[in-house]
Amino acid sequence: MEKNIKMKELAAPGSFAGLGVSPHFIEILAGRGISSPTPVQDLVSPRLLAGESLFFSSATGTGKTFAYLIPLFQRLLASAPALRRAGGPRALIAAPTYELCSQIKAEADFLLEGAGARDAASPGDAASAGDAPLFPGQLKAALLIGGGNIARQIDGLRKEKPDILIGNPGRLLQIARLGKLRLGMLECLVLDEGDRLVSPELAGETGQLLRFVRESRPGGEGKRLLVTACSATLSVKTREKILGLLDPEDPPGFPFVEARDSSVLGERIQHWAIFSERRKKIDTLRSFLAAAKPRKALVFTAGAGEPGNILSRLQYRHIAASALFGDMDKNGRKRALDDFRKNRVAVLVSSDLAARGLDIDGISHIIAMDVPQNMDAYVHRAGRTGRMGKAGIMLTIGDADEMRLLAKLEKKLGIVIYPKELRCGKVAAIAGE
Repeated sequence: MEKNIKMKELAAPGSFAGLGVSPHFIEILAGRGISSPTPVQDLVSPRLLAGESLFFSSATGTGKTFAYLIPLFQRLLASAPALRRAGGPRALIAAPTYELCSQIKAEADFLLEGAGARDAASPGDAASAGDAPLFPGQLKAALLIGGGNIARQIDGLRKEKPDILIGNPGRLLQIARLGKLRLGMLECLVLDEGDRLVSPELAGETGQLLRFVRESRPGGEGKRLLVTACSATLSVKTREKILGLLDPEDPPGFPFVEARDSSVLGERIQHWAIFSERRKKIDTLRSFLAAAKPRKALVFTAGAGEPGNILSRLQYRHIAASALFGDMDKNGRKRALDDFRKNRVAVLVSSDLAARGLDIDGISHIIAMDVPQNMDAYVHRAGRTGRMGKAGIMLTIGDADEMRLLAKLEKKLGIVIYPKELRCGKVAAIAGE
């Protein structure tokens, strides 16, 4: 059973320097206009810097990736240069989808390449400031995901000797079974979207990967493994599953840090509901799109075959849209996402599973074509908008039974969902509301 669980409320954000973040990374973040930590960074980063394993959750789009990347990078850089890449990768980041892995890799490159450029330009700055020697440009990250050329990925491991591996469990296991993955020097393990990694469809691969990690580090090579798992939602049951996979005989107790920012769901996101009979839902969706003219809308549907049906109906009405299908190949997914990201289409239709881990800027509307059975699913959907301080709208289109279920979720989440209707080609409040 899970031990030592601690719940944390929202902490007032301070400064990156106050968290112990290196001047190198502070300067890089400033280049992107990031000057102060988000609540989750404020709570999590100092604990990871101190070497504390933990679980943490925070709403989508609140800065979870930097919350763990920066402290882990600083810990790796604190080692003597001679140890770097001497015996294989020292950090492993596992995530459930190719897109999320690629996004994490892009953020890692941003931090490491930016820091490397700064070091090259002013190599004496850190020493003159009295800091410990940091050379972020010397760290290298590699992306290992399915759909990519496995021979090329293995060759990259041999030639580049990366310090950080980022990948999905399936591809990491493939390479491990070929005897090409050495994790004896591993110091840090991250499970991003941890709830999805232990879901029924991925728990088997995740468990095998973690078993390989344990077997690769007999006695931990004299070092304790720093472990963190995060997601927008991490229930007690999910945390217990992860702990069991980490050490099934005597699972350690990790603290749980939850950054609760009520403004994400309750203030920055407006929650709407439109009643529709089931057979008329797609027509209702089409009418809403015509009335609201969303800048960028992500449409969720639970049915595996529904994205294609909805897409064809929208395209028949000359609405520019794309879709993510469960059995889509890598090129098809990339094309659909690129069209959406680059505003060639304003609507992307997806199932919950296909959209997990997507980080797309500027989504103004989330449209749910059904009501999820639990709070976590609603939070994951809604969290795709209202990101990093921006406003957004979460619309649910449901029939009578679904409206009753939605009312229960509304109460549990502590939000207000406003009923709307389509009237004279516009989205309007229902009379009397």
